[in-house]
This record gives sequence, C-alpha cells and structure tokens, in this order.
Amino acid sequence: MEFPMMLLRLINLVFYKLLANSCYKAARKVKSYCFHFGYLSSKTPHQPSFPSVTKCDLEGRVSQTLICDIHNVLLRSHSFFPYFMLVAFEGGSILRALLLLLSCPILWILDYDQKLKVMTFITFCGLKINNMENISRAVLPKFYLENLNLHAYEVLASAGSKVVFTSVPRVMVEEFLKENLSVGDVIGTELHTNGSYFTGLISSSGLLVKHRALRDYFGDRKPDIGIGSSSVHDHLFISLCKEAYVVNNEEGKNNPSSVMPRDKYPKPLIFHDGRLAFLPTPSATLYMFMWLPFGILLAIYRILLGILLPYKCAMTLGVWSGIVLNVKGCIPQKSEKNKGVLYVCTHRTLLDPVFLSTCLARPLTAVTYSVSKVSEFIAPIRTVRLTRDRKKDGETMQRLLREGDLVVCPEGTTCREPYLLRFSSLFAEMADEIVPVAMNANVSMFYGTTASGLKCLDPLFFFMNPRPSYHIQILGKVPEEFTCAGGWSSFEVANYIQRLLGDALGFECTTLNRRDKYMMLAGNEGLVKDDKSRKCS
Repeated sequence: MEFPMMLLRLINLVFYKLLANSCYKAARKVKSYCFHFGYLSSKTPHQPSFPSVTKCDLEGRVSQTLICDIHNVLLRSHSFFPYFMLVAFEGGSILRALLLLLSCPILWILDYDQKLKVMTFITFCGLKINNMENISRAVLPKFYLENLNLHAYEVLASAGSKVVFTSVPRVMVEEFLKENLSVGDVIGTELHTNGSYFTGLISSSGLLVKHRALRDYFGDRKPDIGIGSSSVHDHLFISLCKEAYVVNNEEGKNNPSSVMPRDKYPKPLIFHDGRLAFLPTPSATLYMFMWLPFGILLAIYRILLGILLPYKCAMTLGVWSGIVLNVKGCIPQKSEKNKGVLYVCTHRTLLDPVFLSTCLARPLTAVTYSVSKVSEFIAPIRTVRLTRDRKKDGETMQRLLREGDLVVCPEGTTCREPYLLRFSSLFAEMADEIVPVAMNANVSMFYGTTASGLKCLDPLFFFMNPRPSYHIQILGKVPEEFTCAGGWSSFEVANYIQRLLGDALGFECTTLNRRDKYMMLAGNEGLVKDDKSRKCS
C-alpha cells in the first residue's frame, strides 16, 4: 500500500503545482490588464525609468565596458522557444522536437524560470555535447543574425569591452556572441553533463540571476553601460551600471527600423547548416508537423515524375504540384559537330543538373566530385564521378563531351546564401563552347542541402517544401576571345564566368572553396567515402 500512496501524493503534488501556477499566472495577467487600464485612463502617463537605447550616444565608447542580455535585448524575438526547437530538431531528432512542441500548453502555465527548466530538460536530456557544439557553430548563428536588434547592436559594437549575462544556457549563445559580436565574456546558465552527454538538468548553481552574477563578476566596480529590456528584473540588473538604457517593446520585433540589414551583419553570412529554413515558433512548428505526412508523399511523387516521365510531362505535372520554375534565355545550338556543349552552372542544390536537363528537354551528363549512392541511383540523368586527379578528370570530361552535352558546377559544393564560391578552372581547358547558366533555388520550410547530415535525403527534403522554386537563366555562349582559344588562361576564364554569373544573379563572388565550407560546418573536407558499410552518405 505504501507505493500507491506515494504515487498518489506525487500526482497530487504535480497537479497542485500546476493549478497554483495557473492561478498565479492568471492573477498576474488580470493585474497587468488592470494596470494597463489605469495607465490608459490616467492623465499623467508613466515615464520609463531609463531612456531608450536609441537615445544612447555612440561616440567615445571604445574604452568603456558594456553589459547586456541576448534575450529580449540583442534579439528582437521575445521568446527563446524557437532556438530551443532548433537545437531539439537539428541536434536531437524529430521526436525530440515533437515532444518540445507538445509541451507548449504546459509551458504557457509555468512561470519564466520553470519554463526555462522544462525546455532545457526536453532539449538537452541525452543530447551529445559534440552535437550541441556543431549546432552552435553551424545552425544557430544564421537565426541569431536574422533576429538581431539593430539599435541594441549598434550600442554593443560601440563599446570596447562587452560582457553578456543571460539566464539561457550558455552553450546556446556563447559561440555566436564571441565569434560574431566580439563579446569578451559570456556568463550564462550552466548545464549538468555526464561524460559526453547532457543530462538535461541545470548545474548546482541553478539558473543565472543576472544582477547577482554582475556583482560577482565586477565586484565593487560599476560597468559603464547597461542595456536591458523593460522588465522589472532587467531594471534591477542595469541599475548597477553608470549608464542604463532599455529596449522597449515598440523597438523590438514589430519595428522595421530595428531589423538588421544583411549588409550590416558583423560578419558575412555565407555558410550555415541544418534542415529548417524558417524560425520554428510554436505556430510555425505546428504547421510543419501537420504538413510533414503530406510533404513526404508529395516529395516521392515529384521524384517519380522526373524518373518515369518524359521531360515535358514531368515539368508540367511538377509545376501543377507546386514547383515554381522561372526560365530565361534561349537554348544554344551546337557549332562543333563532334563535341557537345559545356554548361557551367552555379551550384545551389544537387538537383541543378536535373532541372537544367528538364528545362532544356535534352539529356545531359553531370560530373560530380562526391555524391551519395542513393542520389546517383534516383537521378534521372547520367552522373559520372571525378577522382580529383586533374589529368584523369580532364580526360574523362573530354570523353563525355565527345559523347554529348555536359554540365559542370565548378564551385564544387552548394552555397545557400547570395555568394558564389571560387570556380575550379579545369572546365575552361575542356571546351571552347561554354554556356554559363545562372541558377538559384528558394525554399520556405526545408533546405535541400546539408554538410553534416545525410546527403541521400537532400532531394527528398527539397521536394518536401510546399512551393520550392528554381530560377534558371541561360546566358549566351561565351565569346571565343574570352576563352582559352582566345589566349586567356584557364584561371582567367573561370574568374570571368564567375563574375558573369554573379552579376546575373546579383550574388557576390568570393575566393572561398569547398574545403573552407566543410571545415567550418562539419569539421571535415566534405569527401564522401566509398564505404559499402554506409547506406547513406
């Protein structure tokens, strides 16, 4: 009888806590509504204790120290749930992400501290430390940059020394703050670990209390500048500084002037990883899970169209299924009888040659450096692997050009952002009839590329998007005087075509290459090993 009684007491305690928190939260909301009603009916409106962050003078701050939080201050989004969801989905699994989504009704009842503990437990329990390091380096920075508050960042950038205090787990924000915003130190909530895994529990020090942590860090010395939100807790936090400013609600998420333009990013956003192409708020994540069963069936249908049907039928039915195709330019004619045309494309996804072949309604051969066996098997066009031996690869491409038209992506890897990577010059030595093709792909839900995930799923994820789009612009043949036949070196030809395609798409040309991308995102050189034990590469 003792165990049932203990279980009954435990259930009773849980329900008591939930009910108590629910009533407490409801009472606070009623009190808040009453306060706002009184505020609106008052003749003398309440003045904020601290000036707005937009009033801060940015001059002469190089020698000063600034303290702030990332949540509700540097980021425009008021909820940290989307970033926990990114870690759960990208670093954990789809089941972990679903569990976090299902916890939303409970999270609404809990107060801030308990909410943070629940999200931390669901997201981090059993998660590998190495996975979290990869997510913080390759996935989260993109979403943080897109949600930076311009006004708060300008003040942060003006200070010489920067320290961030936050109650969210330190491992979620430290990499971004130090690498992208040049923050000197990050003081956040520490998580308990066991070996190479997180337990999901907060360390013995508990959730970080910002004003206490500030006193412990600075002692009797006062920081020069403090930036906080309009909450009472942040007012206590920034009141310990010589100067204090707040980010008001009207200066946050819904204010267009607070949006950080891409050209003002502290570092260019060129490479990032992960499958999710949207910020996973609770409503957006719910829509994704509702769409998922239909998306998988739709993706299989779209893939089968390309494999089984003729070009025109496949393109027509593909467009009817929601694929958006925007094709410009005219199909070039061959001038050499015994040699095919060499199409030089920008590389956005593995499907670039497939879409080009479908739009041209002619068979093409694609050469690749590394692609999964599954992708080769389902490809509706011929694919040939190169060996990275310049002499052998040159002979292979010459042979393929004698057999027909050839398509090559000289970047050697995909890039999601509006940048072009360095072009390999090998293609310029193979043919004098070169046709540049500017290609760009856009998605709304899932990215069809990955650096650290399963590449065999790339086509599936791309076609799972409700309305994936492809922009294809076929440029004219490169004049002979701008090729190797005209006296140019292969490097000059490659750089010229890169600039030509960059101008057509409005992209910026870089000198970065495949190795740079994979070393940054995955910690390897991006080679797919020919290992029979691996089913998916």
